[in-house]
Amino acid sequence: MATKKYLLSENDIPTAWYNIVADMVNKPLPPLHPGTKQPLNPSDLEPIFATELIKQELSQERWIEIPEEVRDLYKIWRPTPLVRATGLEKALDTPAHIYFKNEGISPVGSHKLNSALPQAYYNKKQGIKKLTTETGAGQWGAALAFACSVFGLELEVYMVKVSYNQKPYRRSMMQTWGADVYASPSDRTESGRKILARDPDNSGSLGIAISEAVEKSVFDPEIRYTLGSVLNHVILHQTVIGLEAEKQMEMAGEFPDVVIGCFGGGSNFSGISFPFLRHKLVAGKEIRIVAAEPASCPKLSRGKFEYDFGDTVGLTPLLPMYTLGHDFQPADIHAGGLRYHGAGTIVSQLHKDHFVDVEDIPQIESFEAGQLFAKTEGTIPAPESTHAIASAIRAAKKAKEEGKQKTILFNLSGHGLIDMSAYDQYLSGNMKNYQLSDEDIAKTVNVLEHLVP
Repeated sequence: MATKKYLLSENDIPTAWYNIVADMVNKPLPPLHPGTKQPLNPSDLEPIFATELIKQELSQERWIEIPEEVRDLYKIWRPTPLVRATGLEKALDTPAHIYFKNEGISPVGSHKLNSALPQAYYNKKQGIKKLTTETGAGQWGAALAFACSVFGLELEVYMVKVSYNQKPYRRSMMQTWGADVYASPSDRTESGRKILARDPDNSGSLGIAISEAVEKSVFDPEIRYTLGSVLNHVILHQTVIGLEAEKQMEMAGEFPDVVIGCFGGGSNFSGISFPFLRHKLVAGKEIRIVAAEPASCPKLSRGKFEYDFGDTVGLTPLLPMYTLGHDFQPADIHAGGLRYHGAGTIVSQLHKDHFVDVEDIPQIESFEAGQLFAKTEGTIPAPESTHAIASAIRAAKKAKEEGKQKTILFNLSGHGLIDMSAYDQYLSGNMKNYQLSDEDIAKTVNVLEHLVP
């Protein structure tokens, strides 16, 4: 198994995050207040987020400095390696060169720590004592639990119930770092109680878990809420991935023709792709950017660009995004981190303007790709990451069919060592694909036309 790694030193960790809004042709539309339906003021967000994060959320500055204390903590695992997947190339017999950025080496096993640490830092600096959040498969919850333990903050996590049951060890990770973890929907919030009253067996969704976590912060001035994807400031923090990868691709003597990330709300996808997309926006360089989303939750390919709530109950601002509707109940797929009804506003606008392509990946195809990657590269990928691998394999096969040498880069957003129950189901032949009809999608999408006058 021959692989080639491109390594950076601690001095190469970026000193600033990249904010792609500064270079966008069309800026994202403004978020709206959920009550007045008018453009949001920064003060409207103060009961929910730390002040510095609100500034970053609304910023149009190109570069935002990384605090030295956060950068020092990044040194625990960053820079992460860029690896040329020569084993995978050989198995596919492709002329393509395939590279991946390995974010699975972080202490929590995923890219999520890139944003968890600065979010905890800014809240601690403001004097906040306790945070709330939601988590799907548990990567974000684990990352924030670790970050809160570093900064001495309390944490309450609402974990999507299906993942709470499927992934008990990730729940244990959060608890080990001191977080309180609850299966969502729960009876701890009005939002959760309402949903359970309608559907006692509800398996949960990220939208529901967000409603519960936001509710806890809105009604307690001592608590702030944090989010692991979707929002602009989260995407901003994740650009350390692509900024490092830029330098590493230079070391490899190549520039990617295709950059791929799995897609749930947009954090790891944006982190790997936006620094490369900058070259297209600013200099017109040809590059294809691909969001690999699950076929069972196809918000970018089959959703509608509308204002919609970021949560199920309607406590969050209305965001202009591609969405399947805040009432959409995704299938209980194992890629729990991708089970979200909407796309972030930045990615949505870029997709609308044809700067971002999308591929829908069926669940079984993703696990086939994950197993091949494990056999050829040694790392068992997270179920979320297998979608990016499947898309990279598609691109490599196409390069072979066309007889062209293509350079493909994807983000390995995390390892799958706490997701082996999912692989058990795949290997036993009990895994299935989920198909959505147009009628299924219309049920939750068509109501959006009436949200904003």
